[in-house]
Amino acid sequence: MEASEGSGGRSADSKEYRERPAETLAAGVAAALERLIGLFRSLSPASGLSLTSAATLATLDRSGPSRLTWLAGREGVTQPAMTQVIARLENAGLVDRAADPVDGRVVQVRITADGRAMLAGRRAMRAERVAGLLDRLSPDERAALAAALPAMDALVNAERAQPTAAGALADAERAQPTAAGALADAERAQPMAAGLTIGER
Repeated sequence: MEASEGSGGRSADSKEYRERPAETLAAGVAAALERLIGLFRSLSPASGLSLTSAATLATLDRSGPSRLTWLAGREGVTQPAMTQVIARLENAGLVDRAADPVDGRVVQVRITADGRAMLAGRRAMRAERVAGLLDRLSPDERAALAAALPAMDALVNAERAQPTAAGALADAERAQPTAAGALADAERAQPMAAGLTIGER
């Protein structure tokens, strides 16, 4: 269900999400995430990296040195495809390889200082663009986004491990549809320059 114009309409929609069955909530959250992915890509600066390369770099920044096979599974690509991604990142000086300190037969991929610097620059530029969108939202919509942040983290963590606690899921029900709709609507009202399509998770 599309959010109505104005904060009052979005509040009504959020209440409807809370009162609907879990299947309907899941569909609403999935639709909101799809819109947010498009927003994320439009806000990301062009850097010459593919989406998978940028996502892999961000994963290494968050998770630390990792095996290539684990990275392939994490990013949802084949091992040969990830091998090519890592080779390109290594040639660009954004990652390097080193022996596993526990098992010297195993090679781990690590992000380099240049890789972290690139990510920091991309994130700073994206945050600046998001700040411009936030200025177009009402105080209630900005508050809804702030309240949704813990629930968004819980949703991501649920995909990586065990299902989240009932309280975190309830927070996602209350906040995510409203917050996602408000920010995506703001982006449509002020489109970004064409061609900025690369992002990382």
